[in-house]
Amino acid sequence: MKAQVQALQKQMQEQQAKIAEMETTTTVGGGAIKITMTGDQVCKSVVIDPEFLKDSDAETLQDILLSGFNMALEQSRKLADENMGFLGNTLSSLGLNF
Repeated sequence: MKAQVQALQKQMQEQQAKIAEMETTTTVGGGAIKITMTGDQVCKSVVIDPEFLKDSDAETLQDILLSGFNMALEQSRKLADENMGFLGNTLSSLGLNF
């Protein structure tokens, strides 16, 4: 069983490294703002269309950015969950139900 747990730990670490390289992009404000985040919840970029800034005030920008970051974070977590799904089945097969 110890060898199985060690193999599982290695597999988890490898999968976490892959997830850290995956990216998801969220678009908000009618396409004016794009936020890219990795699977391990690191923000990689924020792109704001300069035209959007001409017609927006600070409060509108803040609201849209807040919404965008929350959506990007949710997508990033979902991406990680989807790619770590194998873990539950593997733990169950070892008799380790969580």
